[in-house]
Amino acid sequence: MGRNRRQAALSKSIQLALFRNPKDFRRTWIGQILAFFSLFYLKLLRYSDETFQRMRNEAWEIDEEGYKSSFRGENRTLPLKPMGDLGFSGSTFFSTSNSKFLVKSLPRHFEHSFFREDLIQPYYRHIRTHPQTLLVWITDYLYAPYKSLGSLLNTTPAHHIIMENVLYGREEDPRSDLWETYDLKPIDYFYPERDLVPEPLVSEETISRLADEFPDKIRLTCAQYEDMMNMLRTDTELLEASNTVDYSLFLVRYPAAGEPDAVGKRTPWRVGVPSTDGKWKYRAVVLDFFWAKHKLHAQAMTGVVQTFNVLGRQGPMSITTTAEEYRQKFLSMVDAMIEVS
Repeated sequence: MGRNRRQAALSKSIQLALFRNPKDFRRTWIGQILAFFSLFYLKLLRYSDETFQRMRNEAWEIDEEGYKSSFRGENRTLPLKPMGDLGFSGSTFFSTSNSKFLVKSLPRHFEHSFFREDLIQPYYRHIRTHPQTLLVWITDYLYAPYKSLGSLLNTTPAHHIIMENVLYGREEDPRSDLWETYDLKPIDYFYPERDLVPEPLVSEETISRLADEFPDKIRLTCAQYEDMMNMLRTDTELLEASNTVDYSLFLVRYPAAGEPDAVGKRTPWRVGVPSTDGKWKYRAVVLDFFWAKHKLHAQAMTGVVQTFNVLGRQGPMSITTTAEEYRQKFLSMVDAMIEVS
């Protein structure tokens, strides 16, 4: 009951934020007091709303009215669809009623502060100059201007990003059960639990939940291969310059006969790149680029896992490596998965 109430309140908070003009917000003492005693519902505002709108409309060709209607539903009251609390970060996920967009909470301060303070402007410039980017499209960032008991007790996250749903179109595909997804990171890294002090030895089950393995090859033409790798080199150059590690390639493949719709601008890796053997189409984006090495929590955890690694002898870890090394191994991983015809 409490979980459902939390999800309903959070869904309402997110939806209302999309129709609230942040310029009309005025901070008041009474507002601050009322917000503080809230456990579930939060007043959320759009951060840097004009920047994100320019990316939506100009770079990604997302119609503004269509975007807002995704959060309103046909009868204007449909809530967002909860997808549960996924991952080790404790993030909460929602999908819009039409499945075009996903909402992901950023409960950890070092992640949302890095995105807000360090990455938004470089990300915006990159999006404007590289329309074929494989970095996931982040269409909005929502935050709570007031502190609340809910956010302090970690019952309700106060920071959220909205992003494209790369799986949009699957629900209408008659072969939706044949769609496959892979969250791929360099396999020669060890991925410890990052919210708890890691044990010297972490179970194989924990490791398997942190990174997938692609059991096949991505079969591309020479031109497709060059386009993909050149774009990934450019994208990860931005991430390296931002001192970012632990990001992943989210790969989707579905039967080649499918013609699912896509969100916004029809770039190849979002519509679906056909495999050279005629069996599959591929979609791909780079996800989860919020772990910055220079943030205090990341620095502290690096020291902790290095200490425990002396005991556990697990080898190099994704959060103790450098941004340069992680980028090199990430690009090598993708290159090794591709078979060029």
